[in-house]
Formats: sequence, structure tokens, C-alpha cells
Amino acid sequence: MRASNRSLRPVLGLSLTVLAGCNTTGFDLDFRNPGGPGTSEAVRTQTAPRPRADDRGIISYPNYQVVVARGGDTVSAISRRLGLNAETLARHNGISPDVPLRAGEILVLPRRVAEPSPATGAPSTGPLRPNEEVDITTLAGEAIQRAESTSPKPSPTPRAPARAEPVRHKVERGETAYSIARLYNVTVRSLGEWNGLGPDMALREGQYLIIPVASEAPPPRTANTSRPGAGSATPTPPSATAPLPRDEAKTAEKPAAPVASPGLSSEKTTSTRMGFPVKGKIIRAYQKGKNEGIDIAASAGGPVVAAADGAVVAITRNTDQVPILVVRHPDNLLSVYANIQDIAVQKGDSVKRGQTIAKVRATDPAFVHFELRKGIDSVDPMPYLQ
Repeated sequence: MRASNRSLRPVLGLSLTVLAGCNTTGFDLDFRNPGGPGTSEAVRTQTAPRPRADDRGIISYPNYQVVVARGGDTVSAISRRLGLNAETLARHNGISPDVPLRAGEILVLPRRVAEPSPATGAPSTGPLRPNEEVDITTLAGEAIQRAESTSPKPSPTPRAPARAEPVRHKVERGETAYSIARLYNVTVRSLGEWNGLGPDMALREGQYLIIPVASEAPPPRTANTSRPGAGSATPTPPSATAPLPRDEAKTAEKPAAPVASPGLSSEKTTSTRMGFPVKGKIIRAYQKGKNEGIDIAASAGGPVVAAADGAVVAITRNTDQVPILVVRHPDNLLSVYANIQDIAVQKGDSVKRGQTIAKVRATDPAFVHFELRKGIDSVDPMPYLQ
């Protein structure tokens, strides 16, 4: 069997973040993590806040400058403010000159404008300098001289502080904020904050993103630790200072009445039972952390049906633009359908068990990837299917 389901692995770190009420930065929306459904925020690089812009919205680095849009700004308005050609600025950022920009959205300038300075509302003059350009010896010597000086001297012009220069990333077709965040090992939240992305984290082809830089400060400690054997003293058990109370005589308990066995043969279906989304042989079984669902062989173009009653809560695509559909059921259960096409429902629609919701995508071999999620965790679908 050809590895045609590579891009579905592990089909769901998905926008289950939205569905299950979890933080959107905790899951892989692009299904390219070979080891599991998502990566914890804890292993992402701790990033610093974005530097403050001057009054014009300019943040200046040694090799490029960016402008931070104000509410109601367009490319044309920014161009007039900075003395740039609107068409050039728009083309450089893959956007139309008259498209409204979000407050805080970043545009990379095609050429430099006047550097930030106290005259433009910046606390210092010049671009932010990479850390490696800072001469620590010189700075220390200046500090010592100032401390030992007895006569007041005029304050020198403040220089721009040292900051690492962020990498610029130009968005290509099929890339998402999630795949780019994973590429640079930063959180989606920090990527969104640094670039002024909207709540949906939508990107456009040709857009420039600046990648958040790592924080120099270590993350705060959240727990006290001590050397082995030097921790808190072991408390004295109560029985060492006072005898345990004597057991009181227990009253005789009435034997429990026998419970009649349910008629399993006459009533096999329960609210948690589901039907298969397609009829076919299981060609790949569930394996936690490697295949978060099951792959079921099917005929290309055949119907894919809802496994149970529920509501459509997400219709999205992976980076290969293959549709993925998610249905929410009672008890915080989510069913996921991937490697599909021609989706017949919309987000928010109610669906019934057995209702056609899509068709099987034409692949070699043709199959449907089906997952069940209890909240955000995948579960083996087989015990639920009948």
C-alpha cells in the first residue's frame, strides 16, 4: 500500500483546539507531526514581546524595517505617512493598496525610511542592534567611568538597545500560521502577536511574517526544589502520638438484591454506539501516537456518512488542501473524517447518523481516515463502532 496518507498523519491535532475549548496553539493543524497529535506549548521557545514602534509605527532592524498598522490604516495611508510608493509597498507584502489593515498588523518596508529617534517618539536613535554587536567591555567601562565621575557631564545620545533581529518569512501557498510556528519552534500565539494576525490566524500568499525572537530571561520557576534529603521534614503520623480509635461494631447489612442482567441481545445500541463512515476493510489500525484513528478502504467517489447524530463544528484543510470535517456528538465526543472531497454539509449544520456528508477522495488506494476524540484526546474508534 502506498503511503498516500502521509499528510493525514496524525489527523487530528486540528482545530479541535477551537472545538474542545482549548488554546489554539496546542495542536498541529497541518497533520505533519510524525509522533502524535500535537506538541505542548511547554517545549516551544520562550519568546520576548515585540519591540515598541515609534510614533510613525516603525520598528527598525539593521537589515530591514517594518511598520505597525494603526486601526483603519491601508497600505496607501501608510505610504503617504512614510513617503513610500503605495504600489511598491503593497506588492512587496502581497496585498492590495486599499485593503483595510488590522491594528497591529505588520508590513515589511521595501526600503529604509528615516531611523527612529527621540524626535519620532522612540526612546533611542538608530536600529535595534543584534546582541553580538554589543561591545560588553565598552559598555562596562562606560558604566564604571560614570560611577566614578564626580563632575556632572551631559548625557550622551541614547543608543538603540540590543535585540536579536527577527527572521523574515515570506508565506508560500499552502502554508499556515501553525506550520510556520512549528517550523521555527515558536508558539502560534507569539507569532500572531508579533505580526498582528487575526483570530483565525489567516495568512495570504506573499505576506511577510517576522519570527518572534527568543526571550533572554529564563522562564519563571513555578515550584521550589531542594537537594535530595534536604526537603521538608517527614510529618509524624497521628498513630505515633495518639492511639487509633477502636472499631465500633458494624451493624449488619442487608444483602443486596440481585440485579437482573440487561437484555444485551435485544438492545445492543446505546447512545455511544456509532456506525462506520464507509463500508470497507480496515487497512490501518488505531495506534496511539502514530495513527490517531483508523483508515478504512473505500471506493473513490463513494459516500462518506456521519457516524452518529451531531453538529458540524469544523471544516478545514491541511497544507495539501485536503478537506477535513469534524462533527461534535454528546458527551464531548468528536468524530473526524479526512481524505474526503465534495463536502455536502456546512459548519453549524446538524447531521443524522448515516447521512451523507462527503465523498471518498480519489487516492491510491482510496480510503477514509476516521478518528474519535474524547475532548482533545484520541480514542480507539473500534469499541464505539458497530
